[in-house]
Amino acid sequence: MDDRTSITADTLELLLLNQQALRAGLEELSLWISQRGSTNVHDNMLSILTTLDTNSDAIVSGIESLRS
Repeated sequence: MDDRTSITADTLELLLLNQQALRAGLEELSLWISQRGSTNVHDNMLSILTTLDTNSDAIVSGIESLRS
């Protein structure tokens, strides 16, 4: 792996960690909102969380590809 590929993989990994942290925070907020009766907002948030999960899987695959 050359330096440029390594830097790209490292940067993507940091972005992935940020995305995972934001996802966790959004999930906590979504549960808090749901407990206060706004199930519509909670359902919308679940859709967003699913998208984040899907994109996270794709980023992981890209990082693995760069590192191999």
